[in-house]
Amino acid sequence: MAAIAAPDSASHETAKSTVQPSRSTVTYHQVDLQVFPDGTDVVDVFLLLGQSNMKGRGEVPTEQVDDPRIVMMHLQDNQWYCARHPLHIRAEQDPLDRHDDAGVGPGLDFARQIAARFPHSRIALVPGAVGGSGIERWVKGAPLYEAAIKRAKLALAQGPAGHTRLRGILWMQGEREAREKERADVYQEKLDGMIRAMRADLGQPDLLFIASTVGPVLDTDVMKARYPYRAEVNGILLDLPKRVPFSMCIDARDLTGHIGDALHYNTPSQQEIGRRLASAWLKIAEEH
Repeated sequence: MAAIAAPDSASHETAKSTVQPSRSTVTYHQVDLQVFPDGTDVVDVFLLLGQSNMKGRGEVPTEQVDDPRIVMMHLQDNQWYCARHPLHIRAEQDPLDRHDDAGVGPGLDFARQIAARFPHSRIALVPGAVGGSGIERWVKGAPLYEAAIKRAKLALAQGPAGHTRLRGILWMQGEREAREKERADVYQEKLDGMIRAMRADLGQPDLLFIASTVGPVLDTDVMKARYPYRAEVNGILLDLPKRVPFSMCIDARDLTGHIGDALHYNTPSQQEIGRRLASAWLKIAEEH
C-alpha cells in the first residue's frame, strides 16, 4: 500500500511529528476500504465539518499507532488511510491563524468511542473543516457545502456495496459569526437550512447532526471584544435539538485548555470534546 508523508517519514508502526502541528511529519498508511479488518462487516461514515477547532490545533502526539478499524479520507487525494492526527492535513495556510496544517481535533477520539461501542463497525472519517469559514460558505450551493456533499457520496461509493452507510455529521463552527452582529443575526436560519439541505441532498432525512459550542476558550476582555456575539451563537447551537430533529449540541464551555491563543482548544480539551460528541451521537442513535 502507498503512504503519504512529509519529508521526515516514520516507520510503519508509529509516526513522528514535531511539536508544532503546522510542521507535521506524520506518515499515513493507505488501506483498501473494500477489505474489512477481521471482525468487522460494515463501514460507518462520519463527516467532520466546520472551522479551525474542528480542523484542530492541538499538539500532535509524538507516537501514533494505527487502528485498521478507524480510517480517514485524505484531503489531498480522496483515498483512504489509517486515521492519524492531523486528520485535516492539506498543506495550505489557514486564513485565521496562518498555520499550514492542522493539529489534534476531536474527530479521532470520537471515532475511538464509536468503535469501542460497535466492534463490528469500521469507522470512516471524512474531514472537511476549513479554518475561518463563515456559515455562508456552508449553505447549499456554496463551495464548502458542495465539497462536503461530493466527498460524502464518494465515501459511500468507495465502501463495500450494501455494507457502507453514512451515520452522522459532526459540526464545530460559529466563531466567525460571533464577531459580527449581522452574521450572528442570520446564523440560526442559515444553520438550520444547511442541515435540511444536506439531509435532502444525501437522501437521509434523519441523518444525525451533532454540534459543539464554539470558542473563544477563555472569556478574557480581549476575546470578549473580538467575539462579542459568542453567547448568541452558542445559544443558537444549544437550542438546536428544539428546532431540528435528530440533532444535539454538546456544551464545551467548561473546557479552558487552549494552545496559547485563548481561541483554539489544546489536545486534552479536543480529546474530551471528541468523547462528548460520541456520547451525544450514541444517545440519539440508540434512541432511534
